[in-house]
Amino acid sequence: MSRKHEEDATPKIDALFKDAEERMKHAIDHLKQDLAGYRTGRANPAMVERLMVDYYGTPTPLQNIAAITVPEPRQLLIQPWDQSAVPAIEKAIQKSDLGVNPVSDGRTLRITLPPLTEERRKELIKQVHKRSEEGRVAIRNIRRDLIEHLRQMQKNKLMSEDDLKRYEQQVEKLTHKYTDEVDRVQNAKDAELKEV
Repeated sequence: MSRKHEEDATPKIDALFKDAEERMKHAIDHLKQDLAGYRTGRANPAMVERLMVDYYGTPTPLQNIAAITVPEPRQLLIQPWDQSAVPAIEKAIQKSDLGVNPVSDGRTLRITLPPLTEERRKELIKQVHKRSEEGRVAIRNIRRDLIEHLRQMQKNKLMSEDDLKRYEQQVEKLTHKYTDEVDRVQNAKDAELKEV
């Protein structure tokens, strides 16, 4: 095979790796956002930011219609920019799976988080592990797609067998980097949930 063919393939291979890495980063970001909504013993605005509120007939994320702050470690304060949204926000929180009841003064809502029971803690850890495994599967699927592209290029004589093996090793390194990141995110969330 000529060197020229390999040189022509290099930009395409670089683009494939770049795309795969972007997709893996996106999988990690998605996992982090997903896990941020899990209630631990501490208040965190991410728990309710993405909660959909029926705002004038339109499902709207809570973060788009209210300021969410943490005045105390176990308390969230929700201040809607439009006071008339308070009942809709209250209803959305009650219907959510957070298991909390907001207290309203007509202008703001306060959510005080009770400590997690051991049973609820174990259930949440199971959910975290399930979500983390979904993240690992997403990363392995990206790896599979990338390897398929590289093998097709080798089949089309755009790279040698040796080059394919070298690129496959790079794919494995990239995959390990991001599956290790999933493990790190999972372990951090586990530790957070185990805090009493």
